[in-house]
Amino acid sequence: MNAEALITADSRPRWRRRLSIVLRRSRFVPMIEIGTVLALLAMVTVSYFIITRQGDPDSLLTPQLVAMLLVANLVPAMALMVLVARRVAMGRAARSPIGGRGRLHVRLVALFSVIASVPTLLVVIFASLLFQSGTEFWFSDRARTVLENADRVAQVYAQENKDRINRDIIAMAGDVIGYVNETGVESPVFADNFFQQVVFRDLTEAALINVGNKGLQMIAGVNLDARPLEKRFPAATLTQLRGGETRVITDAGDRVEAVVRLDPEAEVYLYASRSVNPQAIQQIAEARSAASDYQKTLARSRTLQFRFNAVLLLVSLLIVAISIWIALTLADRLVRPVGQLVDAARRVTAGDLSARVPTSRVNDEVSTLGNAFNRMTRRLEEQTGALVSANSQLDSRRAFIEAVLSGVTAGIISVGTDRQVRLINSSAEALLKTSKDDAVGQKLSALAPELDRQLDSDEREDIIQFASGGEPRTLAVKRVKVEGGHVLTFDDITEQLLDQRRAAWSDVARRIAHEIKNPLTPIQLAAERLQRRYGSEITSDAGTFERLTGTIVRQVGDLRRMVDEFSSFARMPKPHFEEEPIAEVARQVLFLHEVAHTDIAFTLDAPEPSPRLVCDRRQLGQALTNVVKNGVEAIQQKREEGRAGARERIAMTIRERGSHLCIEVADSGIGLPSARGRLTEPYRTTRG
Repeated sequence: MNAEALITADSRPRWRRRLSIVLRRSRFVPMIEIGTVLALLAMVTVSYFIITRQGDPDSLLTPQLVAMLLVANLVPAMALMVLVARRVAMGRAARSPIGGRGRLHVRLVALFSVIASVPTLLVVIFASLLFQSGTEFWFSDRARTVLENADRVAQVYAQENKDRINRDIIAMAGDVIGYVNETGVESPVFADNFFQQVVFRDLTEAALINVGNKGLQMIAGVNLDARPLEKRFPAATLTQLRGGETRVITDAGDRVEAVVRLDPEAEVYLYASRSVNPQAIQQIAEARSAASDYQKTLARSRTLQFRFNAVLLLVSLLIVAISIWIALTLADRLVRPVGQLVDAARRVTAGDLSARVPTSRVNDEVSTLGNAFNRMTRRLEEQTGALVSANSQLDSRRAFIEAVLSGVTAGIISVGTDRQVRLINSSAEALLKTSKDDAVGQKLSALAPELDRQLDSDEREDIIQFASGGEPRTLAVKRVKVEGGHVLTFDDITEQLLDQRRAAWSDVARRIAHEIKNPLTPIQLAAERLQRRYGSEITSDAGTFERLTGTIVRQVGDLRRMVDEFSSFARMPKPHFEEEPIAEVARQVLFLHEVAHTDIAFTLDAPEPSPRLVCDRRQLGQALTNVVKNGVEAIQQKREEGRAGARERIAMTIRERGSHLCIEVADSGIGLPSARGRLTEPYRTTRG
């Protein structure tokens, strides 16, 4: 079988076949591909303008709009991927051993694409709506209000701590100034009052700091930790106070610090700090961080929305691409063994029965098919080998039989029960004037009706008359019935019968010559003696006596010549060959008859110069004379029957045909008898 043997009848409905033909002729698929590309470009352009110019750039698009844009871009993108995969599938199929348009590849790509695309599309729509709903909730006014309120509460709490320490440090500054004026800084009473101020106002630390040429110097302090004064009273704070501010309040992580200038004239400052609840500080920091992050996220909310949907789109396309790749791989795995099977089938069709399909160890349907094909080709190879061997033996036997039959002089014909010729040897071809190619398969009745009638006879051996090329032949036929038909053997016994007749005539002629010749001499001598002795004595009616004795002598002479002819026929004299001009021999024969029969027109048509023939001139002339004589007798018989024409004719024609010389004698007489096979017998004429 081949590619062509592998093509099976299309079992699809007629309308589907016609639709497929129309689509192929109208180049419908390229139009779809171009339309898909244009649709994808249009949707990408529309989506870009909608995303960049729809509403506030910092606000979100509606979930319905985003889902619609996502689906509108995803569908043509998936369709374009499927169409590109179709092209790839057709190209890979065309390069495979099977060739063709790759229907299996295309169908698997379409099937896997649909299987992957439909669920993916639904999941994408659901995920997009879910994400858009979630983002819309988190970026809604309610969520924004919650975060802003939390940040505002934290700010209020921090401001309240600052206001409180502000009030306390201002009041404490007035009291400290009074203590300094009353007792001085060096007094223990001042230190005690200063400590009571710290405890009474719920301060964590407090200190009097003098800024002089030597830098920062602490005059008095309560509950100070190990930090240096420069950390508590940085240069920026000093610059602000010198710039005219009355107090500076800062956040120092877990505490609130305040610095106030006690004397505008002197560089003396009051430092105080109050610890804040660490959890409150942490909550405030987290609230501020959350609010800040929320504001940043809100500023790029549309960008995040676009990125998520872009990732969703790419993941969806990746899923479809993976499914297409799986489909192509699966199609290749399915087509590869089929292609190997087709290639092996083509090799088997070309006559290579050693073709085998490589099979895998996996026991699946394809492997089973390959094993079955290998078993089939193995059996075919074995059976073909056996057939070749048997055919070789048959050919040898047939050649032997044909050699034997070709060497047999008898004609042999084998016919079947339907009487069609199945076998014919060369002798039969020569006798029936046919060839093996024309005879084999032909009805025997059309080839040789006489032999066909012999099959209907009850006789197994018979003598039949057969006209071979217009020449009557006598055949001795034997019929043998075999399985499936008959075998006819026949010999041409025409020459044999002629030889028998000639032998019989020769024997008769010899006997007649012997029996007649003996008394002829005494009769002739007696007649001559009577004529000499009594011729002078007979006076009455002497003329009659003379005529009678002369007649006896003359008839004896004729009989002697006849006996000599019989003797010549019986002895078959040896010819004397010489090169003779054949036209001259024929012209002499016609001249003798033309003189004797002036009422018949004799013509000779011979080439010039005359062809020369090595022959016995006397015997050839005698043979031509007999033939012309038979023509004259045929014309005379026609006249006796009253059917003669105005002027009868005999024409002799001499022609050279290759290495042969043909002499034809035609007359306008009554024609040849039906028993033409006996024309060469002695004394045979048209008169019988």
